[in-house]
Amino acid sequence: MGFFDRFASKKSNPTPTPSANGGAPVEKAPTPTAPAPSSVAATLLTARERLDARDLPGAMALYEQVLATAGDRADVLVTISGDLGSTGHVEPIVELIAPRYDAERHGPATGLNLLQAYLATRNSTAAQHLLDILFSLQRPELEERLHGFSNALADLIEAENHGQPPPQTAGAPTDGSAPAAPRPATISLISISKPIWFYGLEPLSDRVLPAKSDRLRRVAFAQLAVPGMPDAFEKMKSPEDDLGRLSRALPLWLAETFYFSPHYAPIAAVGMVNEAKHYALFPSEWTNDNLRQLVETSSGGLDYVFTGAIRHVSGDTELLLRVWEIKKFRERKQFTARWTPATADSALLRLHEQVRLFMEWSAHPAGEGLLYAAPSAPRDWLDVLGSSLSLFLGEKGLLAPEQLVSTVATMDKAAGLAASTESASLASLTLKARAQRLGLSAGALVHASLSSSPLVQDARAVTG
Repeated sequence: MGFFDRFASKKSNPTPTPSANGGAPVEKAPTPTAPAPSSVAATLLTARERLDARDLPGAMALYEQVLATAGDRADVLVTISGDLGSTGHVEPIVELIAPRYDAERHGPATGLNLLQAYLATRNSTAAQHLLDILFSLQRPELEERLHGFSNALADLIEAENHGQPPPQTAGAPTDGSAPAAPRPATISLISISKPIWFYGLEPLSDRVLPAKSDRLRRVAFAQLAVPGMPDAFEKMKSPEDDLGRLSRALPLWLAETFYFSPHYAPIAAVGMVNEAKHYALFPSEWTNDNLRQLVETSSGGLDYVFTGAIRHVSGDTELLLRVWEIKKFRERKQFTARWTPATADSALLRLHEQVRLFMEWSAHPAGEGLLYAAPSAPRDWLDVLGSSLSLFLGEKGLLAPEQLVSTVATMDKAAGLAASTESASLASLTLKARAQRLGLSAGALVHASLSSSPLVQDARAVTG
């Protein structure tokens, strides 16, 4: 895995070792009093928002601020390198992370991100040195990925020796511009920390997003596995189908729900195949090791993780959700649901209520951001969330254009829900705006009826 590496585990050891920049450990000035973890997490989150808004200088200023006081924290380094890489800013990874990274202290996750940055910038000498360091950790779970990077590095060195550009890989430019350095296929997780339809409404954040309490419970909703899907590894190369969209949209819906509780800080974790720029599908459920690695590389840690699986059985859709309590690392609860097209809405609303009751979900006070309401047609809402994610990633260049499927049916569903709640109106506005910017048909959304609230009217002006 590379950028957004959330499946690589960490290992702490205070023994000094050579650092990734090719010499003795970097001498550091006396460290000021470290900021509270919540302050660091909040600053990193703000920096990611600056990156999403294409404000690299603003993000870099925040990263420098965090690194000055918390630059030896493994979670800080992996978050910064992952967020920079996923938004296409490779050179700053080398600038900020290389002088600070130590494989023994900070673990391999950041090292993999830095290694990928070296390959992308064609710095074969630094890449070889770092690859040797990562191999020296003798971590069996890393060997397959490291051998993949080793092959990519060998191709790069071979091309350099013959004065040729690196071999062009799938998806590389064909217009004569220099292709990126070859990289092994890597599956990584993208963490969506706000409702997916909110992105694009940042000027209205104070009116849309609720305030949070001082004691937050951190919960991740992981992309669901799709066991039993034939040829899953081949199927993920094609534009998403119904089951694949549901495997991502259900975590997005639950994360959205919990965002509108003052007591939770949720994320939705979605798998991507980086180099090919298409979604990942998981043919088997997450293991305990996957959970530990996700927790260890999540900024601020996690208190709960939801995993599960979804499949088609005899024409029905069957869902299993597992709730993991991270403190004791045990499974706390299972939820199951099964529905036909005719019973989908009632089954999903019942599941939604069961999850909220078990987790003691409560809405934020009125007047503090948008008041959350469950959708009246959750099955249609899931399609809207899935399409919103795809267009969001497509606009960021993380999902290839041929993967974007803007169907008239999905846009019609969004238009049909648009006037039902403020959140549905906001989702229709950001979905329509992205479709139009990407040159895709917005269908019925162009003339959809919206909520008449002042917030929605202001959002219409923001999205154009």
